[in-house]
Amino acid sequence: MDRIAATTLGFCLIVCSIVFGVGANLAVKEFRAGERSVVVKGLSEQEVFADVMILPLRFRLANNDLHALYTEVERNSQKIVEFLEKMGFEKSEITIGSPNITDKLSNDYADDRRVTYRYSGSGEVILYTKQVELGREVFGRITELGQEGIAININTYDVEYSYTQLNSIKPQMIEESTLNAREAAQKFAKDSNSKLGGIKRATQGQFSISNRDQNTRHIKNVRVVSTIEYYLED
Repeated sequence: MDRIAATTLGFCLIVCSIVFGVGANLAVKEFRAGERSVVVKGLSEQEVFADVMILPLRFRLANNDLHALYTEVERNSQKIVEFLEKMGFEKSEITIGSPNITDKLSNDYADDRRVTYRYSGSGEVILYTKQVELGREVFGRITELGQEGIAININTYDVEYSYTQLNSIKPQMIEESTLNAREAAQKFAKDSNSKLGGIKRATQGQFSISNRDQNTRHIKNVRVVSTIEYYLED
């Protein structure tokens, strides 16, 4: 009986070893297969037109009469407002800034013999509008204010353009970047004689909005990059 029991025990150990070995081998294969992956990036870009424009219209004046200077600044500001309203802008889109007046003789080192005008002042009217195309027409019609005796100073780099409808195009761009990433992963899998598996992890990059170029800052380039890691299968 002891010999039979020993034989039986040995047989069981052999079977267990085989089963354990096969199971361990499968586990190792599954683990290694799980580590086979490829990381790809998918890009989506889109050009959009700005939907908000901020346009500052500035002018400078000089006078020896302080009261007359303030009156002239107010007059010019009102003329600019009338000009913008005539173009089709609403009152709510127009803001008159506070005048900035400087007394040149208030400087202790000022020489009144060399000062032509004691007071100098500047005024500003700010247009904040969603009528971007109409706002851009102001540049071509600024001479109309010159005919009114108002010398407007527009620094194009002070003009701001913004795009505020990002949420409306986000889903489409995320889908496009994901599809582009998958196409890249499929090509890699094909070139490596593998099959593309499921997604292991994915990261959506930040959306960026930039000017298309310095000459067309009212046209924006929206960009997003998605980073996705896919499993690879034999």
